[in-house]
Amino acid sequence: MPKKVGTTQWRKQRRKEYLEKKEYRYYIFCEGEQTEPLYFEGFKRLIEDNPIYKDMVLIEIEPCAVETMRVIGMAERYVHKNRINRGQIWCVYDKDSFPAKDFNGVSERADKLNLENPELQYHATWSNECIEFWFILHFAYYTSNNHRSEYIKFLNDKFKELGMKKYQKNMRDIFDALMEKGSPKLAIRYAKRIMEENKGKMPADIAPGTKVYELVEELARYLPENSKINFL
Repeated sequence: MPKKVGTTQWRKQRRKEYLEKKEYRYYIFCEGEQTEPLYFEGFKRLIEDNPIYKDMVLIEIEPCAVETMRVIGMAERYVHKNRINRGQIWCVYDKDSFPAKDFNGVSERADKLNLENPELQYHATWSNECIEFWFILHFAYYTSNNHRSEYIKFLNDKFKELGMKKYQKNMRDIFDALMEKGSPKLAIRYAKRIMEENKGKMPADIAPGTKVYELVEELARYLPENSKINFL
């Protein structure tokens, strides 16, 4: 038993030393278990392969398998359990059919938490209605407030048109597909335009809309130059 305790303490110390080396820290909590984590894993992979930033940037991606307010709740518990006092906490979640009160509540909760510690900031990274809307913006300025099924149909048609395999949730190469066949730079521009046109509205009232671009812009700063040009 003493040996096990010693091993645990050693691992905690090693992790602490590892974290202290990382100047920029991103903890990404995803509502979905695969689609969103797989997308952001694309950024993580390229950043960790970038000799300029790989030792400076920490990216941890946590699939939550829960919705709206429970995502930020899990983020808070993770922060408390791991004694995280510096970094950026990004909660990635969809509107779907969840109540507007809960959907809007994540942003409101994040604002309150951000008053507690200026070095530990929470971000509500929502999509209304779903992450697929962010994917669509890589190909078109789309403003129709449709059901998720319509967004998936659009992606299927576009992928077929471009000679790609059928779009499916949980695509392992979704990051590469969007970067190589779509335009992340346009997606950011379109998402910003939609937010500007809906300035002053609550998240649930911006349909369609997404703030995923904010996290994408943050992570894109650390990409290798040959990839960064696709985003910024």
